[in-house]
Amino acid sequence: MGANAMRAIILISILMILPASCAWVPDIKQVPGVVLGEASFYPTIAAHTDAPIIGGNKLELLFNGDEIFPAMIRAIRGARRSITYAQYLYEDGPIAHEMAEVLAERCRAGLTVKLLIDSHGGGKMPKEIPELWKSSGCDLQWFRRIQLFQFITPWELFSYNYRNHRRVLVIDGEIGFTGGHGVKHTWTGNGRTENHWRETDVRVEGPIVQQLQAAFVESWRQTTGHMLGDDLFFPALRPRGKSYAQVVKSSPFGGTHQSYLLFILAITAARKSIYITNPYFVPDERLIEELLNAVQRGVRVVVLGPGKIDWMLVYRASRRGFGTLLKGGIEIFEYQPALLHAKTMVVDGVWALVGTTNLDNRSFALNEEINLIAYDTEAAGQLEKVFLEDLRYAKKLDYESWKARPLGEKIMELFTIPIKDHL
Repeated sequence: MGANAMRAIILISILMILPASCAWVPDIKQVPGVVLGEASFYPTIAAHTDAPIIGGNKLELLFNGDEIFPAMIRAIRGARRSITYAQYLYEDGPIAHEMAEVLAERCRAGLTVKLLIDSHGGGKMPKEIPELWKSSGCDLQWFRRIQLFQFITPWELFSYNYRNHRRVLVIDGEIGFTGGHGVKHTWTGNGRTENHWRETDVRVEGPIVQQLQAAFVESWRQTTGHMLGDDLFFPALRPRGKSYAQVVKSSPFGGTHQSYLLFILAITAARKSIYITNPYFVPDERLIEELLNAVQRGVRVVVLGPGKIDWMLVYRASRRGFGTLLKGGIEIFEYQPALLHAKTMVVDGVWALVGTTNLDNRSFALNEEINLIAYDTEAAGQLEKVFLEDLRYAKKLDYESWKARPLGEKIMELFTIPIKDHL
């Protein structure tokens, strides 16, 4: 059977069972009236996201491949005992081979290295990379790979729709990274030139690293049935800085929707500003309502999305809903120099999020996701400064021009209605 025929069978099988594999966020009828900065806000958001807010951390924001990859490679080369790395998208190119080699070298040096690659996002990885890792002694696993028996019982393919979208790198249980990066040549560069994507990640040290590691071991357990533990993965961690931070993870496998609740509560608690950077912006009615309510409270709400995109259906689904937002006073910008892939949010200049979550149903209800939140005015101020700088490279939309968009675009938007919850 040829490769094209096999892909066709997979696609048809998935489409047949797609309705069974759909999931939705919880129906939120009332949101507590907490205000960011008030004492009750912190235990409220910790309770609903099932994620403690932990002090004693050192945070470093990393912008674009020029900063992200050198920092990660330095950390990997400096590893002494263990490396855990979960990645959704790993393809080809010089950076993919460089990352592969530095990981393989640590495996050959005798370290414990656990690599978890999503089988969909890693589907274009050249075969020599997994061969290198395995021959070097790395423990490589694929998240939710399609098995032969699933074609015999195709209803079991529904699990393929649930992807591990998390990006987590932990070194010796002491240094952690997360954010939206993938391993591909398009993630290299400064984010200001075409084909070099705009991205934001974060490097952390301190007690919060245990929460990043917890996200990795959860996904590893789902994939292998093996429970990772002991001080190889969870050493005792001393304070490394003064920042308070929180790691919020969500997983359809466990029926959890913490990322969705996180965004709802943060938006509701805002009193000055909400600055959202997100490439796949398809919010549901409840999120739209809370964003519009924020504007009514006098909050400046600004959304920065992509002017260029790698998935046109998502772009059309996103733009279809812009009218209500623009009429309601929400400012929308589209980043022009390159594809914007960063997933960040800054609220009132004091609360900052960097993560993997897109503002759509797939991220909130179908994917494994992770977000790191900094309760830190320095980090929030830096992220806000970069956000406002990005707006200089973006085109501002207005309601009249949106309404006058070509008929062909409007027709394409209609085709996204029945599938938008899966995009």
